[in-house]
Amino acid sequence: MRRVPLLLLPLLLGLGVRGEPGPASPSGAQCLEHDCFGIFWAARSFAEASGVCERGGGHLMTVRSTVAEDAIGLLLQNRSGRLWLGLRLAPSLPCTQPAQRLRGFQWVTGDRSTDYSNWASSERRCGKRCVTVSRQLRWEERSCESTADGFFCEYNYAGSCPRLPPAEGLLVTYTTPFGARGGDFVVLPAGSNASIPEIGLDLRCDEERDSGGLRWGRDAPGAWACRLANGGCEGTCGEEGGWPRCSCPDGNVLAPDGRSCSSPCAGAPCQHHCIVTGTTFFCMCESGYRLAADGSSCEDIDDCAVSPQLCEQACVNTEGGFQCQCYRGYEMLGGHCRPVSHCYKTPCEQKCEEVPDGYRCGCYPGYTVDPQDPSRCVLHCNRSQCPAQCDPHSLSCECPEGFVLDDVESKKICVDINECDMNYCQHDCVNHPGSYECHCHAGYQLLNQNDCGKILEEDGDGGYSGDLGPEAQTPIPSRTPPKAEHLHPGALVGIAMGALSAALVLLALGYHLAKKCCGSPSSMDYKCGGPHKKEMGLQPVTSGCAASGQKL
Repeated sequence: MRRVPLLLLPLLLGLGVRGEPGPASPSGAQCLEHDCFGIFWAARSFAEASGVCERGGGHLMTVRSTVAEDAIGLLLQNRSGRLWLGLRLAPSLPCTQPAQRLRGFQWVTGDRSTDYSNWASSERRCGKRCVTVSRQLRWEERSCESTADGFFCEYNYAGSCPRLPPAEGLLVTYTTPFGARGGDFVVLPAGSNASIPEIGLDLRCDEERDSGGLRWGRDAPGAWACRLANGGCEGTCGEEGGWPRCSCPDGNVLAPDGRSCSSPCAGAPCQHHCIVTGTTFFCMCESGYRLAADGSSCEDIDDCAVSPQLCEQACVNTEGGFQCQCYRGYEMLGGHCRPVSHCYKTPCEQKCEEVPDGYRCGCYPGYTVDPQDPSRCVLHCNRSQCPAQCDPHSLSCECPEGFVLDDVESKKICVDINECDMNYCQHDCVNHPGSYECHCHAGYQLLNQNDCGKILEEDGDGGYSGDLGPEAQTPIPSRTPPKAEHLHPGALVGIAMGALSAALVLLALGYHLAKKCCGSPSSMDYKCGGPHKKEMGLQPVTSGCAASGQKL
């Protein structure tokens, strides 16, 4: 470690505090930037010496580096004797530990941290042991109750002031907080005094109010003699009318102490920025704010109200600014509002259309959205005939529900099944492409998709003509003839003839379909619903006569 040169300050012994025996000030002292060391030539035990140091605001000296060793060498000045250091055997140990760096000892500060040791040879000793140092700078163990020739004290401070610059004809005497006096100090700890009797001036090393640093000053405002430390002026010291006076550079004003310089903005009430103009100031605000009526506070500007076209869609004012947002169904991309895309993650089978707040599935021509599953598509034809959807690889074709596959001029065509020819409806029937619709005669109403029931009228007593109300009506099967006991014999003959005609029609239709099946393998590829309901959805149709087994 680099050795720091120190200056020796010779001092005299005095009386202790409140008449106690012992020195009130050290015989010599050395100060660094944050530490001061004092030497006391007085025969004391370890405990007595420690008490003297503590009353001065310090403790017995710790020697953790060669810097402290250099200070001891300068303070001893080759004088013989043994003086106490701040090192004692740890209370938890009954005996010394020669193998350890500090041999089981610890500093009076309670720790064992050190980068330096300089022990004289010694064997293991037991009991209360403390350490002294001599002119040879060797550390020696001694009983703590024994008396040494003197002791070293150490004082620690947060900072220091440099000595005042020399001035012709002026002698400066310094006094430290721990009682050392002299004029050869290089630095002085906080709280030290400087006395200049020739001009009747006393200064003190104190902390500055604004900067927090240490500098020489006094309680009285204004400059002192300019030849000593520039009169204490931070700026320029000059004579006006025979009296010293401080002045500050442009843009600064003299502080209340009459020596320091400060900006006019120091202590200004400006909330954001303070701008100096000459010896005065004015306040300014950051972007997005304006100066309030008091001239120092800043208030937010509603940017959205001042500039309505700031954003494409929605503008939200914020403290000191604004934020652009998008309407529902849009998102901010690259500073612009773009519609939120839903189609890229939808299950639509064929087509997808973006709509506000979502999407809608669509289908290719010849298909329509499946009412049972809006994401799927089913074959659809709104005419009596439409081209079939065929797979060129499997040679299979598909038709919409309610259509039958047929060959027309070597083309696969889906032909609508006329359900009205199959007497599904009890009364009247209207055929539609792929479906049908039943209607009832006057005085009747639909009970389900195919059957009709008579509408009963109320009698004078609030009941219904007949023994049963409407809720007890039973559907009359569309293919069941009326009962014989309720019909005229002539009517029975008419009904029989009608039934025979219907049977002949059905037989002819069956023959026609069977002929198509055997003549063209795919001519009967269709699917009919039951007599009372048509199912919705797509169903594949394959070539072959297997379809002829379906119920017509």
